[in-house]
Amino acid sequence: MTSSSQDDAAPTSSQTAPPAGPTPPRPKRRRAEPGRAALLAMYREMLLIRRFEEKAGQLYGMGLIAGFCHLYIGQEAVVVGVQSVLEPQDQVITGYRDHGHMLAAGMNARGVMAELTGRSGGYSRGKGGSMHMFSQEKNFYGGHGIVGAQAPIGAGLAFANRYLGTDAVSLTYFGDGASNQGQVYEAFNMASLWKLPVVFVIENNQYAMGTSVARASAETELYKRGLSFEIPGAEVDGMDVLAVRRAAGRAVDRARAGEGPFILEMKTYRYRGHSMSDPAKYRSREEVAEMRDRHDPIDMLKRRLLERGEASEEDLRRIETDVKEIVNDSAEFAQTCPEPDPSELWTDVLAEI
Repeated sequence: MTSSSQDDAAPTSSQTAPPAGPTPPRPKRRRAEPGRAALLAMYREMLLIRRFEEKAGQLYGMGLIAGFCHLYIGQEAVVVGVQSVLEPQDQVITGYRDHGHMLAAGMNARGVMAELTGRSGGYSRGKGGSMHMFSQEKNFYGGHGIVGAQAPIGAGLAFANRYLGTDAVSLTYFGDGASNQGQVYEAFNMASLWKLPVVFVIENNQYAMGTSVARASAETELYKRGLSFEIPGAEVDGMDVLAVRRAAGRAVDRARAGEGPFILEMKTYRYRGHSMSDPAKYRSREEVAEMRDRHDPIDMLKRRLLERGEASEEDLRRIETDVKEIVNDSAEFAQTCPEPDPSELWTDVLAEI
């Protein structure tokens, strides 16, 4: 992404919208249901995220990953379903539960895992860790450790898209806990005022950092949070990758057509605690088991593939084998790759002189 080098080119406060660039909004299109190849690709992506996160949990337990580590196990359908309707120029930005988003964006498993272990082969050369990775090549603008901080940045990406006249859409993810942040509402206001091409994706996994959404939010239907800013929204079954894909397709096409922001509340569920240090005693084991047994996103897609004859057990076993090889390779790389050289201490650091 490029930016203007002239300060006087920025819109003034008297303008009601950033200048429209040369690319006209693209009309909305009718999106076809995914075929066999697309379904298998989504199954593979969800399985890759699941197995990667399970391995990351193992490495954390062995002391090979330090600091915070927030796993995405259970929520895979959200990012995989959304990513399936994006185009290469679209941008993704999220919070600290970010490993799944990176993998779905096409970032290499080796680079993600090596960053978790603090090695030089990581996406931030071993200096960022779990919550701070970035890939300009894949248009992934980071996991962010400050709750809700990604919302105004995501709106800023959309502002740049409109200012520069591209037809890219910014996908801005945050959780149910972050939905109560003031900076989120400021981002909503600006996004609506200027009809920015941004889709706000609320990953409502029910418990934020450990408090039920029913106890923390006066309005629990989070997709309604944009109504006072004239931003429409929709509630989506975030455990059903196809439901996610359909809803995301409509929202992204709407934003790309110049109709402004949209809020998608993905009702999802994380199987682990908030982070690896959270025993999740605020919910029962029976509740988690119920979600795993009846609503697991990977199992639901697997059943569909088998019942409709779109894949055989052998097809799915081959995918499982391939995914395990990728994850095991990433774990080996993350343990054998060298740590950052001391000379890297001051690189990528901006300091006043």
